[in-house]
Amino acid sequence: MENQDFRKKPLIILAGPTAVGKTGLSVQLAKRLNGEIISADSMQVYRGMDIGTAKITREEMEGVRHHLIDVLDPREAFNVFTFQQMAREAVLRTHEAGHVPIVVGGTGFYIQSLLYDIDFDVRADSRGIRGELQKELEEKGAAAMHEELSRIDPESALAIHPNNTKRVLRAIEFYRTTGKKISQHNAEQQRRETPYRFRYFVLTMERQALYRRIDLRVDQMVADGLFEEVKRLRDEGLSSDLVSMQGLGYRQVFDYLEGAATREEAVQRIKLETRHFAKRQITWFKREPYAEWVRLEDFGGSRRKVLAYLTEECLRWLGRAADAGEQPLV
Repeated sequence: MENQDFRKKPLIILAGPTAVGKTGLSVQLAKRLNGEIISADSMQVYRGMDIGTAKITREEMEGVRHHLIDVLDPREAFNVFTFQQMAREAVLRTHEAGHVPIVVGGTGFYIQSLLYDIDFDVRADSRGIRGELQKELEEKGAAAMHEELSRIDPESALAIHPNNTKRVLRAIEFYRTTGKKISQHNAEQQRRETPYRFRYFVLTMERQALYRRIDLRVDQMVADGLFEEVKRLRDEGLSSDLVSMQGLGYRQVFDYLEGAATREEAVQRIKLETRHFAKRQITWFKREPYAEWVRLEDFGGSRRKVLAYLTEECLRWLGRAADAGEQPLV
């Protein structure tokens, strides 16, 4: 399914769960479409966090311009509102350059915020409530706060992992401030008119094959120096409560460094929680009404064939825009 209003500027999205192979495919697609890549990843935005985020290297970029990678210090907070502002600007600059913006990543809410131009400025100042919630978290624990969220907003509780206390508290804060469920607000915002015409591709593969890729990736991260990377960040003064250090791989290695887990336990927890994360990503993308699923097994496992399919689909789509009177961007 595609959004076909050719009066709007084009946007291509290549989403999918972690470790499915989006990075390499996106570079080759961008080269064929005269595109630039806008990262929709909540962790690759941070400098010095390369191994644990599976960050693309300069060599792997093959000359394709990438946005929202290595732009923040790990001490800085990064959230969906910040992403939306930065991504909007990146899309605008890409269009002004006459190139095709390709949003690549697995953070579905970030993609949604850009695609539907979600308005986050919907509540009064709630610093008092935020402080109360933080105190409740310290006194009651993460499980109790997630149980409260289940009572007031079961849809959000289903979508948010109990350990993701930041999002749990944010959802409860929204409810206490507005009297409205954040899941309801997000659904309303998703019905907003999108400022773009877009294609929304979701790359996926058979579940057990994906889990094997995740395990292999974690093993490779460890071999490449994941534990050493996190130790360096800690030695530089970064604490485990920073937003950047809550990412998969980082918080588990911090537990090891602080004596709360053995090295092997940390590695196994990274693998397990990454598999759980991938499952939640797939669940999110299944709710996207315009998502076009690209299953690797439908192409005989050939990424070359997937690339050929995506290239043909996008060139045809962009060409139709030119036929409708818009200047082509390829």
